[in-house]
Amino acid sequence: MRRILFVDDEPMVLDGLRRMLRPMRKQWEMEYATSGEEALRIMADGVFDVIVTDMRMPGMDGSQLLYRVRELYPHTVRIILSGQSDKEKLLRSIEPVHQYLSKPCDAEILKATVSRTFAVRRLLENDALANVISKIESLPSLPSMYSEITDEIDSPDGSLAKVGEIISKDIGMSAKILQLVNSSFFGLATHVGNPAKAVSLLGLETVKALVAGIMIFSQFAHPPSPYCAIEELWNHSVATSCLARDIAGNLNLTREEIDDSFLAGLLHDVGKLILLDRFPQECKTILEVAGSMGRPIVEAEKIVLGTTHAELGAYLLGIWGFSDSVIHGIAFHHRPGECPNAGPGVLTAVHIANESQYRSAPDGRTLNFDLDYLSKSGIERVEELTSACSYP
Repeated sequence: MRRILFVDDEPMVLDGLRRMLRPMRKQWEMEYATSGEEALRIMADGVFDVIVTDMRMPGMDGSQLLYRVRELYPHTVRIILSGQSDKEKLLRSIEPVHQYLSKPCDAEILKATVSRTFAVRRLLENDALANVISKIESLPSLPSMYSEITDEIDSPDGSLAKVGEIISKDIGMSAKILQLVNSSFFGLATHVGNPAKAVSLLGLETVKALVAGIMIFSQFAHPPSPYCAIEELWNHSVATSCLARDIAGNLNLTREEIDDSFLAGLLHDVGKLILLDRFPQECKTILEVAGSMGRPIVEAEKIVLGTTHAELGAYLLGIWGFSDSVIHGIAFHHRPGECPNAGPGVLTAVHIANESQYRSAPDGRTLNFDLDYLSKSGIERVEELTSACSYP
């Protein structure tokens, strides 16, 4: 049974949580604490999968508590509840936070957030992945600007102009967004000179995804590596995201699925960044195995680590609270036939887009479409699907 710890210094709030989550008591084992100190004492007596804490508390506040939880129990998913007045403080100290929920939090949103976290853990739960995760002192947190933009989009008075203003505050981010928007990846007919214009042309969801991708990649600024050259990986990821978006449109997917295809395409290889950052020696071994056995990198990862960059990346995106379709698109982009959700969708778009990037790969890599999966999804001729896309 999954274990959750709720922390709030107001007993009435905890009583409300008990009543609200009573229907989940057969699925979750729930504990409650009225301070950060009490929470740490409870956690010392057993493993918890998730901790949900209020931000404002006397003594040890929510941010300080989650720093300690990250240090002592790095694999516990850390969720913070915060009122609007605490948002700026939270965004400055978001490093130990995996997910942020506004307070007061709707019961269904809270249940859905925790349930999604457990679902992705079940989906990707295997001893090898757990072993790799256990060797990572702490997983990266979702970039603060992404959370700020998401809050702006979700607010009743959110606007394109305000999102543009948020991006404009960061000179480096503004420059990277404009460089991308004006590149051949997007093929816009007009030059874009400011972030607000970029948002109006590309749309909120696309710009939000680009902010996430840019900030996540910037956390892993490493020298070139034979396993993973960051600049090449970024270019491949942007190309995959643009093609996945177009493929999703040609598959007549919903607007949400098209946006998710772009996001999943952009982040489908984020697990490679984590491996390069935390397991450099293993990355060298992976390359040696791939070369000596003539296997693709993803198969060599499985041999060396027992898991893959796709599973590791999906685990991270699951902790961050991304949608199931994005998580599936990342976890199974090399092996879509193993995904429990059949039928054309985000995964289909990402799988085709990723493999299509290797048509002229200099290393001689051949296309590796899962033709059986595609056939079951009603796709017989991949070339006809991709040729109708605006991205080459």
